[in-house]
Amino acid sequence: MGVFLVAVAAWLTRVENWRSYTPLASGGGAYGQESGHAHEKPGGLIRWFTTVDHKDIGMLYGLYGVIAFLVGGAMVMIMRVELADPGMTLISNTFYNSLLTSHGITMLFLFGTPIIAAFSNYFIPLVIGADDMAFPRINAIAFWLLPPAALLIWAGFLIPTGDIIPAQTAWTMYTPLSAGVGNGNQANAGVDLMLLGLHLSGVSATMGSINFIATIFTERAEEVTWANLDIFSWTILTQSGLILFAFPLLGSAMVMLLADRNFGTVFFAGEGGAILWQHLFWFFGHPEVYILVLPPMGIVSYVLPRFSGRRLFGFKFVVYSTLAIGVLSFGVWAHHMFATGIDPRLRASFMAVSMAIAIPSAVKTFNWITTMWNGRIRLTTPMLFCIGFVSNFIIGGVTGVFLASIPIDLVLHDTYYVVGHFHYIVMGAIAFAGFAGLYYWYPIFTGRMYQRKLGKWHFWLWMVGTNITFFAMILLGYGGMPRRYATYLPQFITLHQIATLGALLLLVGGFIWLYNFVISWLEGPVIESGDPWNLKEDGLYTAEWEWFDRKLQTKITDGGEQQDVATDGGHESDESDS
Repeated sequence: MGVFLVAVAAWLTRVENWRSYTPLASGGGAYGQESGHAHEKPGGLIRWFTTVDHKDIGMLYGLYGVIAFLVGGAMVMIMRVELADPGMTLISNTFYNSLLTSHGITMLFLFGTPIIAAFSNYFIPLVIGADDMAFPRINAIAFWLLPPAALLIWAGFLIPTGDIIPAQTAWTMYTPLSAGVGNGNQANAGVDLMLLGLHLSGVSATMGSINFIATIFTERAEEVTWANLDIFSWTILTQSGLILFAFPLLGSAMVMLLADRNFGTVFFAGEGGAILWQHLFWFFGHPEVYILVLPPMGIVSYVLPRFSGRRLFGFKFVVYSTLAIGVLSFGVWAHHMFATGIDPRLRASFMAVSMAIAIPSAVKTFNWITTMWNGRIRLTTPMLFCIGFVSNFIIGGVTGVFLASIPIDLVLHDTYYVVGHFHYIVMGAIAFAGFAGLYYWYPIFTGRMYQRKLGKWHFWLWMVGTNITFFAMILLGYGGMPRRYATYLPQFITLHQIATLGALLLLVGGFIWLYNFVISWLEGPVIESGDPWNLKEDGLYTAEWEWFDRKLQTKITDGGEQQDVATDGGHESDESDS
């Protein structure tokens, strides 16, 4: 492996003179020579393998996140189809547990964090007026750690031998099961490979967070002060701080778990080890939820006012609530452990903080609603996804407040209620905000416009499918259906089949989205204006669109051809089909 790495490094030095790289003021990447002459980036695959341009790396993160999302979605669809019947019909119990584990880890670590990094890498330098990220090469390294991380996590599925099987520990990797104790099959090397892959993804996220903190602190243009820093940058800055404190802890815990599995140590295999693992894991695990949800909140806070015709209501309070969530998120981890028998006095303190952290989230929610109140609403596809985010976030948040109450949690813990609540947040809120951002900025990163009717079909299928699927899970939890079970009692069959029906709607909506994005990227109408959403009318034109307009003007000057394009509800007269 060492020889291979040296060979790769030698090949890269032949491909490109890395020392000659100089970012352009526009944030693009040109390759300067000693004489001062600059030429274009390399073409083809060489460009993507060697780029340190923040926009290219953002695109790479986006492609990686979409692939992970498709893989994780395929995994859960197999599970949901299996759950349409109480018995094991299509797959085995062990394969179901493998899918359960890999689906959770894929969606949280390989899709959630990277897709946020796609937006932040592409747009943070543009909106703060920076030439590029503070450390462009570290930015590239952070991304290229992720493909091997995915291969290691999925190794049990990819290696066609019986010697290595996928991990079946669930995404929480609770000990002593994950420590390989007992006569089960979790002493298998598939768990070790998964832990190594997770470790790589954590190193990647940590490197990226340091880069974003340095960029926002040191690379802002003179006119961008802390007082007028945009809300998306605030959420990315807060998220990066959370990553900096949370991910190294998880990495340390996984190193100890690997030592238990392979070197005979007893960090988690001995007495009290199971509780110790839960404390260490959830000290990372609950901030991780906010690591995933804060940037989507920033996207909604950034996009929703654009189609409400007014600025974000209570901007300072949205910023303060973001910082409050960042601080409080490290004081709530043990609400995942109310049923473990920990000291009741500790449980009460964690219940109080878990209740309190709902307040800054509620502040944001009221601010989003008030921003829309009496605004000039334009129901474009990005706006629909923002509204869907707010709706689903309210349901997910309220159901979470119930779980923060000790007496209720003791009844609902480890039931499908928890699954429904969690997925209302990660799918109904985080994914919806992600798609709001994808549709809103689609003209910037493609230069074309998507098909607006297909975008709205995507939204409505997902809005209906999300609520059918996850509300059925909440009802299953009220009925006492435990989570992580491959089989169940016959009285739960109706609600499981309803959940599967909702998942099929999500699948159809996903296919529509993928078709729309790919076909529109290749054949969609070319963007002519640097203001495709007519933001100047309301004084809401922002820096990234100014950059895009300059790019278009340069293209026209260079002889590029432009075509007329109809925007997705850019004028009030277009709202009739929404």
